[in-house]
Amino acid sequence: MDEHLKNKKLETRAVHTGKVPEDATGSVTTPIYPSSTYRVAFPGDESGYVYSRWANPTRNAAERALASLESGSKAYLFSSGLAALHAVMSLLKSGDHVVAVDDLYGGTIRQFEKLWTKFGLEFSYIDGTDPESFRKATKPNTRLFWVETPTNPLLKLVDIEEAAKIAKSNNILLAVDNTFATPYIQRPLELGADIVHHSASKYLSGHCDVIAGVLVVRDEQLAEKIFFNQYAIGGQLNPFESWLLLRGLKTLHVRMERHSVNAMKLVEFLETVDMVEKVYFPGLDGRSIPNKMTMPGGIVTFTLKADFETVKAFVMATEIFILAESLGGVESLINHPASMTHASIPKEIREKRGISDSLVRLSVGIENVDDLLIDLRRAFDAIRVRVKKS
Repeated sequence: MDEHLKNKKLETRAVHTGKVPEDATGSVTTPIYPSSTYRVAFPGDESGYVYSRWANPTRNAAERALASLESGSKAYLFSSGLAALHAVMSLLKSGDHVVAVDDLYGGTIRQFEKLWTKFGLEFSYIDGTDPESFRKATKPNTRLFWVETPTNPLLKLVDIEEAAKIAKSNNILLAVDNTFATPYIQRPLELGADIVHHSASKYLSGHCDVIAGVLVVRDEQLAEKIFFNQYAIGGQLNPFESWLLLRGLKTLHVRMERHSVNAMKLVEFLETVDMVEKVYFPGLDGRSIPNKMTMPGGIVTFTLKADFETVKAFVMATEIFILAESLGGVESLINHPASMTHASIPKEIREKRGISDSLVRLSVGIENVDDLLIDLRRAFDAIRVRVKKS
């Protein structure tokens, strides 16, 4: 990090961190360096840039910014969140055991169960809202706790500090997927986590125009291992998407505040709708938001008192909320987890974990909230007509 920014607030660092050394042009923005390879002074010269799978000036600038925002020493950018996950799992070996929270992104579970079990890894899934569940699930061969908080899609909250205490007392790595919260809302490394993971396609980039993943760490030895995995496996982020991500980070704090305010107003509305069975939102169940989260974020999930065909009609009836995969963009999105983001999970497991056919997930954007409310009211009116006809 630039020394003059070291003690500045996150909002200031988000705007100013992530510059490349002065190139005599006076450019305010970080340039895009598309080079795949670089001139060296002599055979074996590694004093500067050599090959972009190893390091690239634009990617490194974005990595420095992310390390700063997450209070880490090193950050590594990958071509997707799942590529970043792969690098973490590559720290393990056959016979190792992983404890993961039971409410996870479908792609994470798919990688765990369809890929890593073939290489001899063992997985246990727990309700992470109870810190003691980590202790109870720990085995002599447990090497990693994998946590999402808030979780996807039910927005369960995990006490990172308590999970970290249990992990450290058993010499276990704690990795936290901080995609939903972002470093503006919570910083897991400050709470004892060893690794922070993001699908940077979401809030960090913020405009639905990047596919990226990132890992951030504090420990230098762990950083070296992750860097080796990244370099050996590949999957680094390209310079253009690194530049887009760096641009998105500059407005992270502004966007997250608007996402959260809009989401809270939509929750207030949804709790008055007779067709809504339950609303999921951080802190809504009467518990305080743990881990020093500064705000609840922009994801709202709820179940409808309706069958699948009616729910399907609802998610197709909105006009401003776009029916689409992903989340975290300035645009509001609506999603049906059971048939979209979590469709790879077997139906019986989905339902056991609360991901029913009646579940709807909103990624609340930064539009005028009155327009979002009108859009949802219109969708509810449309399915009321459908229910009456049936």
